[in-house]
Amino acid sequence: MISLPAHAALWFLLPVTVVSFIAAFNDLKRMKLPNMVVLTLAAIYVVMGPFLLPFEQYLWGFAHAAVMYVVALFAYAYLGVGAGDGKFAAAMSMFIPFADLGTVLTLFAAFLLGAFIAHRGARAVPAIRRATPDWISWEHKKFPMGLALSGTMVCYLALAAFL
Repeated sequence: MISLPAHAALWFLLPVTVVSFIAAFNDLKRMKLPNMVVLTLAAIYVVMGPFLLPFEQYLWGFAHAAVMYVVALFAYAYLGVGAGDGKFAAAMSMFIPFADLGTVLTLFAAFLLGAFIAHRGARAVPAIRRATPDWISWEHKKFPMGLALSGTMVCYLALAAFL
């Protein structure tokens, strides 16, 4: 069971989906998640959160972001995770109650695998490559993790809103 209130997830869903789409597109095209995208995601939580969430849960979101940011710094320094990916994950974590951590990690594992297979498969299709010749992710040695992070975030909110 997902503990994020359904009404909150429903209100968050549209703006977060737009920001997540922009994040995924930027990561595919440029292999970067711009700070403005991360700040916009955080701003959605900061502005809408007090009206949609119990105040204590809202405040816990900031603690989640701080912890995730430290984890992201470690992942950037020692595991080769992109800095933008870590910052985006920190902003995402604000929306996710601790009780839903297992659900979100399971979703992320599924989206990571699916996004990796889809990305590697798509880059092998000449018609797709011709349609997107300026996408850096096709030739880059790293994987555009923003694709999996964005999918995870949108799917989590959709599940919270509609289940």
